[in-house]
Amino acid sequence: MSKTAVGLFENQAVANQVVHDLDAGSFPRGEIRTLGEPRDMAVTGIMSTPRSDFEVGLDRELKTIGASEREAKAYVQGARRGGVLVFATGSKEEVDMAAEIMNRRGAIEVEEFIGGEPNPGGVIGQSMSPANDRSSQTGRTRQAGGGARLFSW
Repeated sequence: MSKTAVGLFENQAVANQVVHDLDAGSFPRGEIRTLGEPRDMAVTGIMSTPRSDFEVGLDRELKTIGASEREAKAYVQGARRGGVLVFATGSKEEVDMAAEIMNRRGAIEVEEFIGGEPNPGGVIGQSMSPANDRSSQTGRTRQAGGGARLFSW
């Protein structure tokens, strides 16, 4: 069973610091990915919808690793607003260490976007600053002290 730590960061510079810290901690470089919404999405035809294609693909991939519908929407919303996701896949010990690094670097709590109750078609959160809620959820784990989440898939 694969395990992945996921953290949402305010911008590429912070995400790059997380990647640097993971490298310094001997995390396998081939198991680290960063993803932000592409700013230059080429239009390939009259029916091309590159932004929608990106968002649908990201939503699908997040659900594949165990994110709930609400979490996936929140991560997509964070990327749409300029945030960058960092994914680190490995053993339980490796992803625990990755989540600690992500939290030290200020991984954003996705509750800022999803709130406490389902959001039926409304606007998801406005802020990209960390929140203080540190509860755990069934099927996935949040590291104490930050917004990084661990998914098993």
